[in-house]
Amino acid sequence: MSGGTTKRLKVAVALSGGVDSAVAAHRLKRQGCEVIGVHLRLGEDSPLPPELPALAARLGLPLKILDLRQEFARQVVDYFVAEYYQGHTPNPCIRCNTFIKFGVLWERVRAWGATHLATGHYVQLKPGPDGIPRLFRGVDPAKDQSYFLCQIPRALLPHLIFPLGELTKQEVRAQFQELGLPSLDSGQESQDICFISRGDYQEFLWSRRGRRGSPGDLVDRRGRLLGRHRGVENFTVGQRRGLGTPGPEPYYVLQIQPEDNRVVIGTKRELYSRGLRARALNWLIAPPDRAFEAIAVIRYRHPGVNAVLTPKPGNRVEVDFATPQAAVSPGQAVAFYDRDCLLGGAWIEVQLE
Repeated sequence: MSGGTTKRLKVAVALSGGVDSAVAAHRLKRQGCEVIGVHLRLGEDSPLPPELPALAARLGLPLKILDLRQEFARQVVDYFVAEYYQGHTPNPCIRCNTFIKFGVLWERVRAWGATHLATGHYVQLKPGPDGIPRLFRGVDPAKDQSYFLCQIPRALLPHLIFPLGELTKQEVRAQFQELGLPSLDSGQESQDICFISRGDYQEFLWSRRGRRGSPGDLVDRRGRLLGRHRGVENFTVGQRRGLGTPGPEPYYVLQIQPEDNRVVIGTKRELYSRGLRARALNWLIAPPDRAFEAIAVIRYRHPGVNAVLTPKPGNRVEVDFATPQAAVSPGQAVAFYDRDCLLGGAWIEVQLE
């Protein structure tokens, strides 16, 4: 089981009520752990699922409810809105993992006496050469979630357990069916932002901000006016739809400049960057003190590219790609790998043309 020896540990399991967290909890119980189920209330409209107590009872778990709606709104939702209006493309899942699931949640369960925290993430923990565990991709490439953990603190790794990291999704579903447990999910894999119920980002942003963005200019890299836009919050780097600028070839969003209320657009070949600079560099290994080669993943599902990483002052890093990459988006995270081992990550600040 990913995370090392689990017997006689007191483990808090983040219990959503879905297939993954239920199987994770069951596997820990089977290994002889003392397991506590913890359900997080995060969204503004997030009542306790009525089936959850029955699920916990079937698993033989005490169930605790943590109301983290205020923390979630401040650390995740407000961040999400602010990033769009700053011309960035946010990643609320990484933010939630860093500050909520592996931040506030860990502090609370540790106060209850838990020695470890477990979740249903599809990642693996393996012993590191320095005695601190290292994070690896899950064995199921279609479900691997290591990218989303690139900002969690390294010091927390010895206290984490990921029971599903060595399983495929198909194997997890088979185990769940064998247990005959009630599930709160429909079996569908959600790709939406959890706090935007109808998937309408613009309406959500406007409702949180209290107003719509200001119209501005669509320009090319030379500053030539090509059209008008309805607000910078409507765009992300790489976007093609909604530009309304006819031409001999399609236009894409290259940059968003909120300080000038401009959106820079151009052709597909102009969308490529030779590298990036990133901030808030977080290492999950002993921090390197010189440039080195790694695989850079610039968004979820990005296949990765060989790159040279050069640490910079101010907890920043410069990343030079072996081959240019399309749609490098400020606000997204870049994660660094050595094969399947997650080395760390940072938040993208700017593209290098």
